[in-house]
This record gives sequence, structure tokens and C-alpha cells, in this order.
Amino acid sequence: MSSEGGAPVRGLVEHLFRRQWSRLVAALTAMLGPDRLDLAEEVVQDAIVRALETWPHRGVPDDPAAWLARAARNRAIDVLRRENSLQGKLAAWDPDAPPPARAPHMDDELAMIFLCCHPALSRGARVALTLKTVGGFGITEIARAFLAEPDAIAQRLVRAKRILRESGAELTPPDPDALRERLDSVHDVLYLMFNEGYQAASGNALVRAELCTEAIRLGELIAANPVTASAEGDALLALMYLQASRLAARMDVDGAPLLLDEQDRSLWDRAMIAHGLRILERSARDDRVTRFHLEAGIAACHAGAPRFEETDWARIEDLYMQLQALNDSSVVALNRAVAIGMTRGTACALTFLDRYADDPAMQRYVLYHATIGELLRRGNEPERAAEAFRRALDLPASEPERAFLRRRLAACDQLRETP
Repeated sequence: MSSEGGAPVRGLVEHLFRRQWSRLVAALTAMLGPDRLDLAEEVVQDAIVRALETWPHRGVPDDPAAWLARAARNRAIDVLRRENSLQGKLAAWDPDAPPPARAPHMDDELAMIFLCCHPALSRGARVALTLKTVGGFGITEIARAFLAEPDAIAQRLVRAKRILRESGAELTPPDPDALRERLDSVHDVLYLMFNEGYQAASGNALVRAELCTEAIRLGELIAANPVTASAEGDALLALMYLQASRLAARMDVDGAPLLLDEQDRSLWDRAMIAHGLRILERSARDDRVTRFHLEAGIAACHAGAPRFEETDWARIEDLYMQLQALNDSSVVALNRAVAIGMTRGTACALTFLDRYADDPAMQRYVLYHATIGELLRRGNEPERAAEAFRRALDLPASEPERAFLRRRLAACDQLRETP
């Protein structure tokens, strides 16, 4: 055991949570069966809490991941001490042993993703369950991703687990045809996981780089699997690499977000951009154009601009128009409005956003009001911009987002007071 202080230990446990959560839940589910998914999640969570409580005083074990695995297994044995058959399975589980043979590259973790994307579940339930079970997301984070209320997400998860139990689903890879049918939901999961890392829904950090790294890692697993590899998956992977290349430039020294025109482009990871562009080129191996191809194309436009002023906004606006035809989401609409503002002026962009004035989901979305505020600020209407930023501040947001909004509001108030 090594001795460390409380803060380093907490950081280590948080790192292990993101890296080991899905592996441990998947391994326990393989032992217990998908009908005991709740128990698998519960004992892994207990093991993490126990680590937070004991490691600062007793020291960090030499193999922290194995310690967590054994603690989770022992906790499950304790809970199930009266269920002899399950107890026997757990007692025989060696966390250090290699995983059982599966389809190519189909370890427990990847099999767990496809279990959560079972066809018995609705599309939304598949994504929510995978984010919770594989990504370790909290209810609030998932609610933000869906632009939904936390209570509704909690109920959706309860229903999804009940359906899996009643369907008799197994943690075994589906046949190749069924596997391909589930890929759309798997891609959705990785996309949302990456986005939550790229712009965290809550907490004191805008960027949670480990979530981005994990989404890319799983995307690489899927791209490397001959059964699950696809042009759409490559486009998604390219998008994640291109977006991740800007992570180091997305925040100021205080951790608040920086917009594209404020970022130091020398901090962009050019090697990551080049890799993303190579994967994007690989994704063009068939004629199908997906939303991930379009989003990756937009990211490539930004990555290829040496300066903000040289950005090909006309091309970006065209890509967003195509994207909205495929995926008419709130986020796409807001980004299209920004592109319209750059090509045709803020008045046109605000007129475009007027169509969402009566949309309840948009009205409770912090970025809707923040986008209006930013358009009005750039259009030299500080009073109306300040009103929009205040509405945004009334909605849930991460602390860095709130700091950004407060700065923008202060700048608007200063402009209003300037003779």
C-alpha cells in the first residue's frame, strides 16, 4: 500500500471510476446475469465509496483497480449470501483472469454496450441505460443530454431495466445481423458521452477530458471490430478526434469557456486533427452521408482555418442546413443560427431563431438564451442581450458556463452605461 493525501486519493478514485466503472459492472453482470444489473451497479458504487473512505487513511493499494474489483465482488457475495448459485459464481470470479472468449474484440465491456442497446428497449431508453451503466453518468447529466427532466430519466431507466429482466436478455454478443441493427444506438451513446465530456452539464469543470477519451476509446474498439466497423462509425470517430483537438484551447485560466474567435489556435492538437481527417477520408468509402459525416465536415472546416476570420462560414452554413434536414435538433438549430449570423448578419439569425420562441424544450435550454444573447451582443444591442443572458442564468448550467454568462452580462451592462 502507498500513502497519499486526501486530495490525490480522491483524484485517483475519480479517474478509476471513469476508467473501471463499465469494466467492473460488465464483469459482474456477466457473472450475475443481466437481471441483476441493479446489484452490479450498486456494489461497484459501494466499492468506490469504500475506497474514498479508506484509502486516505490506509494508503492506496498497489493495484487499485484489482482492489475495487475484489471489493465489489465481496460486497456482492455479502448481499447474496443466501443465494447459493449466484454466490458460487462470484466466488469463482478472478478479476485478474482474462475475459471469456467472445466475438472479435467483443469483451465484456463492449458486450455490455450492445446489451444496453437491446431491441426490446426504445431508442431513448437504450441510450440512457448505456450512459448510466457503461459511462457511469448521473441522472442529471443524462437529463441534460436528452433536454428532459431528471425524474423522467429516472423512470425511463427503471423501465429499461425491468424490460431487460423480463426479456431474458443475455450478456452475449448478438449475431452479426442483429449487432449491426444496434449500431445506431451505440453510436448515439458514444456521441452523447463525448459531448458530455466536451461540455460538462454540471460541476466546476467545463471539460471532462476523460469522458472524451473514453468515448474515443470505445469508438476505436467498434471501428476495429470487423463486425461493427462502418462508414458512419468512422465519421463519428473522426468527429470526436477533430473536436478533441481543441480541448486545450476551450477554457481560459479560470476554466470558463472560450468561443472559437477567442481561442489560441496554437494550442490545437495538429496531430489529432490530421488523424481525424484521415479517418474522415476513410469514412467516405460509400455513398451514404450521415449526420456524423456532416458534423465531422463542419469540424474539419474549423480545424482547417488558420484564423477565425478565414473560416469558411458559407460552407459551414450549408452543412448545417443539410444536417438539420437529417437531424432537426435544438443543438443543430442553434449552431445553424450562429452560422447564419456570420454569413448573413445577426438580424437574419435572430429571425431564424424566432421559430423556436414557443418551443418548451428550447425555452429551458441554457444555450438557446445564451446564443440569442451572444447574437444580440455582436449586433450591438446590449440591453436585449443582457436580458437574454439573465434568462440563461436562471437555468441549470455548469459553473464555468455560469461564469461565462456573468461575464457577458457584465460586459453588456458596461456597454449600456457607456455614454
